[in-house]
Amino acid sequence: MGEDKRLAAVVALAQGMAAAHTPQESWRAAAVGACRALDGSFAALSVWERERGRLRVLVNVGERAPDEEEFPENETYPVHQFPEITEFLHERWALGGGPHAWVETAEGAVAGRPGHHHQRVTALRRRGRGCCVVAPVVLHGRAWGELYVARAIGAPGFDRSDAGFATVLAAVVAAGIAQTERLEEAQRLAYTDALTGLANRRAVDMRMDEAIERHRAEGVVVSLVVCDLNGLKRVNDTQGHAVGDRLLERFGSVLSLCGAILPGTLVARLGGDEFCLLAVGPPAGDVVKAADELCRRAAELELGEGVACGVASTEHAIGPVRSARRLFRLADAAQYQAKAVRADRPVVAGREGPEDPVIRLADEPSPARAERRRFRGRRP
Repeated sequence: MGEDKRLAAVVALAQGMAAAHTPQESWRAAAVGACRALDGSFAALSVWERERGRLRVLVNVGERAPDEEEFPENETYPVHQFPEITEFLHERWALGGGPHAWVETAEGAVAGRPGHHHQRVTALRRRGRGCCVVAPVVLHGRAWGELYVARAIGAPGFDRSDAGFATVLAAVVAAGIAQTERLEEAQRLAYTDALTGLANRRAVDMRMDEAIERHRAEGVVVSLVVCDLNGLKRVNDTQGHAVGDRLLERFGSVLSLCGAILPGTLVARLGGDEFCLLAVGPPAGDVVKAADELCRRAAELELGEGVACGVASTEHAIGPVRSARRLFRLADAAQYQAKAVRADRPVVAGREGPEDPVIRLADEPSPARAERRRFRGRRP
């Protein structure tokens, strides 16, 4: 391959990884790009799990063998089976310049590094491949894993030039992985409450919009539990904000535990002493049971004075729910009612039918009780 084609291949690999939206997409773009750049028939990207002493395959692309999945759940290799990768992973290259790729063939001859490694040769033969090039991936100055590209039996073998090019490709892959990690961290910070580690209001808004669209299109049950942690102001005023923060963190843990009862539930802190559970799919009865458990556990917290909890679900008699705004208002009104009567169990919107006072409170708020939050959504 000429220099111009190799440069174009590097650019294509970098662009493919930059366009990825998830780690899996990024891994696949790396493997596909490297496979094309080296005219391979198969490629894999693996990560070194230091604490387990093994290489774990993240993605396999190209002509896969019957035992190779695109995104394997548990394809791993103990690093002690591969002396050359063990040497690299222990970073013995660090004092002698950067890590370099090497080539191996089904006959055992290698280019780029001396030696004969039985495990690699056996794997090539078993899977009908004639040769492979292995390129170490280094991230933040430390061994991260390896990029592996193979060619079928009968295809031209890799040479030292290919090994050098694979080293360049591995560096591009490392840069792409670093970018993906930065984006993941930015997204995590954007959608996570810093104190509790739960989702934040932005994450709830986004998930609610998606959930209501599914409800309108497919009839999926959407339920929202809004809760207000009682006694936080007293704790802050008498024991200090550090103790108040500890109360919020402990309640966040209780909320997570109760949310785990409902598969796929989003557990979030809306702000201040207000939290919520957003359940998409589970029956409303299961959501109410989880809210009951939440009230019970919150009452047992050493600090605080329990929780005021309101529930609204599209499965209850609350009328049409065409927007996230209306479901939020219903759950909020139910929570407001629970707080007003000091209920030790959740108040559920629509439990008393279409004439439920909670529904009237939500749909026809009086001037004396203006909305306490601003809601997203185009229609009430």
